[in-house]
Amino acid sequence: METQINRLLLAFEQQMRRINRDKLNPLVKELSLDDLESMQEMVADARGKYLEAFLGIADAASGTLPNDTQIKILHQHRVRYEELLEGAKALEAALQRGYLDIAIGSNS
Repeated sequence: METQINRLLLAFEQQMRRINRDKLNPLVKELSLDDLESMQEMVADARGKYLEAFLGIADAASGTLPNDTQIKILHQHRVRYEELLEGAKALEAALQRGYLDIAIGSNS
């Protein structure tokens, strides 16, 4: 029984890889190291803006709770950062699983 389960899981994994590659690869151009760097810079910028906003609010609060406007601004920065981070993670997973083409030996 265990052998059958392992065969099924292997076939399932192969099927998932094929389907994802067939669906994702035509939508995303061949990626280079430069493409990945610009994505990483975008995520880092968003992280920095989020932390900058948080620390600015903390400095201004002087031991009190932030007001609704400050929370709204912080929320916007966090949502932007988290969305970009999740996109980067999804791209990383797609690359690791072989769903996308990469430019080997090229920086552009």
